Amino acid sequence: QVQLQESGPGLVKPSQTLALTCTVSGGSITESYYWSWIRQPPGKGLEWIGSIAYSGSVYYNPSLKSRSSISRDTSRNQIILQLISVTPADTAVYHCARHVGLPAPPFSQAFGSWGQGTPVPVSP
Repeated sequence: QVQLQESGPGLVKPSQTLALTCTVSGGSITESYYWSWIRQPPGKGLEWIGSIAYSGSVYYNPSLKSRSSISRDTSRNQIILQLISVTPADTAVYHCARHVGLPAPPFSQAFGSWGQGTPVPVSP
């Protein structure tokens, strides 16, 4: 069974770059799935950041595209997210997830395979 584990720096200061890693076990990131970053700000719903397909093609939420970068390290079986110029509005629990296709709203942890998420506060 596939398992996804997010890891990151914890607290990030405004204007800095947020970098998160999703380490996948029990399956290869080159198998026929889409690997996504999805976040949930406090008191709000799930927001899709973007996805990288098994082919390496990358798709972004238009509202975050200018600040987001998703890549992969196939040798380490990892999915990587970078979000530049963060503000307190980027405070959220960040999840990585695996889906058969490109995820579409409404997003739900009932579909696909999800990591437990990592909280990232953005604060001075």
